[in-house]
Amino acid sequence: MKNLRRVGLGVGVGALALTLAAPSASASGSADFGHGGFGTATLTGWAALPAATFVSASDPSGALLGGTPSNGVTPPFDDQPIQGFSGIVKNGDGTFDVISDNGYGNKANSGDFVLRIHHLAPDYSTKTVDVLGGINLTDPNRYVPFALTRPDRVLTGADFDIESIQRVKDGSYWIGDEFGPYLLHFDRAGRLLQAPIPLPGVRAPENPEGSPNLNSSKGFEGMAQSPDGRTLYPLLEGTVAGDPAGTLRFNEFSLVKQQYTGKVYTYQLEDPANSIGDAIAVDDDRFLIIERDNGQGATAKFKKIYMADKRDRNRDGKMDKTVVADLMHIADPRHLFGPADVFTFPFQTIEDVVILDDRTLGVVNDNNFPFSSGRTPGRPDDDEFITIRLTDNLHADKRFLK
Repeated sequence: MKNLRRVGLGVGVGALALTLAAPSASASGSADFGHGGFGTATLTGWAALPAATFVSASDPSGALLGGTPSNGVTPPFDDQPIQGFSGIVKNGDGTFDVISDNGYGNKANSGDFVLRIHHLAPDYSTKTVDVLGGINLTDPNRYVPFALTRPDRVLTGADFDIESIQRVKDGSYWIGDEFGPYLLHFDRAGRLLQAPIPLPGVRAPENPEGSPNLNSSKGFEGMAQSPDGRTLYPLLEGTVAGDPAGTLRFNEFSLVKQQYTGKVYTYQLEDPANSIGDAIAVDDDRFLIIERDNGQGATAKFKKIYMADKRDRNRDGKMDKTVVADLMHIADPRHLFGPADVFTFPFQTIEDVVILDDRTLGVVNDNNFPFSSGRTPGRPDDDEFITIRLTDNLHADKRFLK
């Protein structure tokens, strides 16, 4: 989600005190939902891709930004920025596929930003990230029923706002969009395989069908896949008009039948002003969900990863929630980032989480290049890749641990 409220403030991590919380009663969902949780996670790896990293010999970008400098960076750009990471797929060899979202914040200014899946390799020993390549998303077979920005049918940020991704067994990708919201199905070369699939009864303002009941940039921010690969769970970032404040619809989509099942679960935000950043499955019933406030730097207060259980054991009609990690309070005893004993991830948008092993998560920020400056005031944020060690095992389905 591109919500580009600019805040020019920094964060002082050295002033924070390190307090280790007790482990949770159980990692399988029997903790005091919404209050208990795991203890303080530990930073085990940090690497960064510099903000000003571009796809070589690509198309110009940023012309619609009006030439206004942001954080010392003046558009337009000769090439496409490698930025805005809003979804991640683990490749099993230390590399990841990540998607760039709609570009510069909205439909109107992102018509020259090409939607792309990047192939990246973080190296935690050197604290760098290698760009190994990538594929552009296209619609050569004309499945999109409305007019596209480019005549060559390369998809741009004015066509879709892609925010979540899953790869299925045949190597194709399912991607969640916010403008519909739509589900988009691409082959391994990035070619759209079928018409965009809308969510019944829900429309964003950018949806050409009209009658919106969802705010802009509040579509499919997260999307999980079941362990057997038969079901997708796309999660809306915003509350549908008429639903209780701060409730998000967690939908179930059958990949076998290619349709929504009609089952909808409810995720409750801690504060209606919060947003979710990503959602992935742990097993058939439990999911990891990033929930965050809209602050960055010194104004960033709430950035957490929850375990959400759709079994609703306390029968309140909402998914049960347990805190897995507080991203504003991560132990750094080895000083992998700096001299402080506490590491914070103070970014406005944190939109990627992936299970690396049963006690280790990978987390990546969306840097909203060039607009976000959560790490250093006046400087565009890098894309930071971190790994964190949890105090408890996830007891994840073994198919997610490969």
